[in-house]
Amino acid sequence: MTAQIISGTEIRKEILAEIKQEVEEMNEKHGVVPGLVTILVGSSPASISYVTLKVKTAVSLGFKEIQDDQPDDISEEDLLALIDKYNNDPEIHGILVQLPLPKHIDDKKVLNAIDPDKDVDAFHPVNVGRLMIGGDEVRFLPCTPQVSRK
Repeated sequence: MTAQIISGTEIRKEILAEIKQEVEEMNEKHGVVPGLVTILVGSSPASISYVTLKVKTAVSLGFKEIQDDQPDDISEEDLLALIDKYNNDPEIHGILVQLPLPKHIDDKKVLNAIDPDKDVDAFHPVNVGRLMIGGDEVRFLPCTPQVSRK
């Protein structure tokens, strides 16, 4: 058996091309594009870099993308209200809150506030449970390798 080089870069390009085509078809057939909001609290250089890449990728695929940057000192109450706003926005299909959050904000409370069907990271307890029983009900699989159960 000869070794085969697998190019992650090439596979990424293929996957992104497929997704872009699906987004275009969805828009043509239904007049809808995926809506994603990324919420960044604070100014951590690593988080800014990570969120910037996510936003750039979403925009390149044709998504409606909102990057909602918030200051370090946003109150937990205000952050929860912001999440509620996006939970109730029919044009937003996915919500991603970049972690870590400042120490005065309870990560679990924030993650639990995201509608499980809009939880891009699958961190909501409902989605963790869905993943554990087979994952068929999870709308978004987390950004980790998916194992086939065939």
